[in-house]
Amino acid sequence: MIPLTYMMSLSAIIFTIGVAGVIIRRNILVMFMSIELMLNAVNLAFIAIGSRLGSMDGQVIVFFVMTVAAAEAAVGLGIIISIFRNRETVHADDLTLMRW
Repeated sequence: MIPLTYMMSLSAIIFTIGVAGVIIRRNILVMFMSIELMLNAVNLAFIAIGSRLGSMDGQVIVFFVMTVAAAEAAVGLGIIISIFRNRETVHADDLTLMRW
């Protein structure tokens, strides 16, 4: 069995990579993937804690987080495609959404 500290450390590392991707990168697609990476890190933490406690609550919460992530992916990618068609760029610095 994998120790809880290993899984929580891996979750923290993945979450940190996601935060760094959102803060450092200016490409909207990379920022979007970084947010998905952070959601997966939180899912790993929920599963680790749930397995440690012997409870199914972590898996139930992960199911809801995955549902929200799927909806976010569908809506978010639609918005990104719409922005790209109008502006022909996906760099966050080049976008001012108040001016169409």
